[in-house]
Amino acid sequence: MKKIAFSSAIAVILVASAFTFNNDPKPYLKEKVIELSKAVESKVIDWRHHIHQNAELSNREFKTAAMVAKHLESLGIEVETGIAHTGVVGTLKGGKPGPTIGLRADMDGLPVKERVNIPWASKQMGEYQGEAVPVMHACGHDTHVAILMGVAEVLSQVKDDLRGTVKFVFQPAEEGVPPGEDGGAKMMVEEGVTDGMDVMFGLHINSKTEVGRVRYRKEGIMAAVNSFTLKVKGVQSHGAYPWASVDPIVTASQIVTNSQIIVSRNLNLTKAAAVLTFGKIDGGVRSNIIPEEVNMEGTIRTLDRGMRERLFKRFHSVVKNTAEANGAEAILTINEGYPITYNDPDLVDLMDDTFMEVAGAENVENDIDAVTGAEDFSFFQEKVPGLYFFIGGMPKGMDPADAAPHHTPDFFVADEGMLNGIKLMSRMVVDYGELKK
Repeated sequence: MKKIAFSSAIAVILVASAFTFNNDPKPYLKEKVIELSKAVESKVIDWRHHIHQNAELSNREFKTAAMVAKHLESLGIEVETGIAHTGVVGTLKGGKPGPTIGLRADMDGLPVKERVNIPWASKQMGEYQGEAVPVMHACGHDTHVAILMGVAEVLSQVKDDLRGTVKFVFQPAEEGVPPGEDGGAKMMVEEGVTDGMDVMFGLHINSKTEVGRVRYRKEGIMAAVNSFTLKVKGVQSHGAYPWASVDPIVTASQIVTNSQIIVSRNLNLTKAAAVLTFGKIDGGVRSNIIPEEVNMEGTIRTLDRGMRERLFKRFHSVVKNTAEANGAEAILTINEGYPITYNDPDLVDLMDDTFMEVAGAENVENDIDAVTGAEDFSFFQEKVPGLYFFIGGMPKGMDPADAAPHHTPDFFVADEGMLNGIKLMSRMVVDYGELKK
């Protein structure tokens, strides 16, 4: 009898252990969200095509926002609309206690006319700076929206086993707000989107990175950006008598040339990259008139806060002194821009295994060079630890040199690139929740 009782006790323990192991939520969720990501892929592709065909400009993402809100509501997710004009935030509460995790997708297109020969090419028109312009998703934001819609569907199906709360942040105006307006990530932060949030993840598809690959780095991954305007005032004169003028065209030309020494001679480029680019110059009305003024515009990109301040100071000095040397007046205005997109080092270390497990170690580059492009995801990262990463959208086997860059009429990313984004974002929520329980 004793022997039988002992055997029965062992059997009960073994059964109980097996039950506990098989119901361990962590491995269950890891596998389940990958399965669900694959199952939702075809929907995500359809959503992407629809959003691409109906591209909208910054702060005008009305149809996109309505589509997103309707989808989130259908999943039983709490929805807030009208944030930062057209932004949408969905809140999904997991069945277990844990952190609040933000996931972000940007929604806006660009004033670019599409040349890509695809059935779902954009034919949309919009208004930019008072002019009618074609509108295209020339940076892949259509894929970002579709991916996050897919992630919302995946996570809503396992919400009882999720730890914490997930905020799905669909952001307008990443490409910059129209003149005279506010918006974008900065306005979303001001309206409280990051309040109570513990961490935030964001992704960007890339046209020159092969499908299936993932790329990121610790610390600064994208540059701070500041646009500038520069007005040079002189004295107008007949072109035949230049000695009677104070020539703003000559002065503007010298400012452009003199400013080139700032990056090449005043900044320690072994520490970080920096860019000072003049993108627009406008002055004069005809060949035989020296005009009264010239107007210029440009962009500044920096990856180090100290270098940015030094660049600003030197730029003001070069502009002022060059103009004074010619007897002209120059007014330089450096506009507020986006901060450095900064990946929290501890958060990167924490999520490295997720990237490796989901994408495969052979497809992960976790120490890429920083780029001088910019992202207003950086405003979220100023408030909570954030991790921003790139996923591949270039068809497999294609030479990156043959892939059109972002913001161009021939920009293209393949539908196949989105599955990696769905899987990664879904797993990041599950894994981070378990790691921080």
